[in-house]
Amino acid sequence: MHFSTYFSPAVTGEICRPVFLIGKRYIGMAPATRFSQWKKQNVIEQINRAVNQVDRVNAFTDKNPSILCIDSQSFKLSPMICELRGTDANKKVNGRKRQVLVDSEGRIWFAHVHAANQGDGPASLAFMADLICQDERLVKIYGDQAYNGVFADEIRKNGIDFEKASKPESANGLIPVAKRWLGRRAVVERTFAWTNFFRRIA
Repeated sequence: MHFSTYFSPAVTGEICRPVFLIGKRYIGMAPATRFSQWKKQNVIEQINRAVNQVDRVNAFTDKNPSILCIDSQSFKLSPMICELRGTDANKKVNGRKRQVLVDSEGRIWFAHVHAANQGDGPASLAFMADLICQDERLVKIYGDQAYNGVFADEIRKNGIDFEKASKPESANGLIPVAKRWLGRRAVVERTFAWTNFFRRIA
């Protein structure tokens, strides 16, 4: 597959020139129409994967990650939006929740958006089809206590280890968690911070 066709003219914003993309031709489409077409055909996911792989190779590492980190972020919605809306009881946020799987440098490999009142673990099962089809190099996913249930069980069935970090249930007060998890958590939190610069996704 020739990835160079992915970057023009979609990135530059030009809309009148033909775009050859995965054997299909889009001529003179309005940006909204093209986006809708690409979303239905999973082209956006393929673009994201291709860009991530190129960036990893440029960073002198394997094109596919061996570990991923999962986390979620609740965010408010405009009052006029009613679809896929709920209240996150823990964060007291009325809106939606975005879940992401990122690699060790914060690149988003998979993302899922749902109502904020859905639990992280059950909602993250939406990633299973993508993870099963992921390269065999993926061996471990880091996550917090919210994912140490149905999600952890499901990925283990497919040969992927899950590592969580949380204090013992009997412990009170502040208990330091694994240092390497803090590093992973910082990576995914930094990714969420990057997304906050893009108003459209809110």
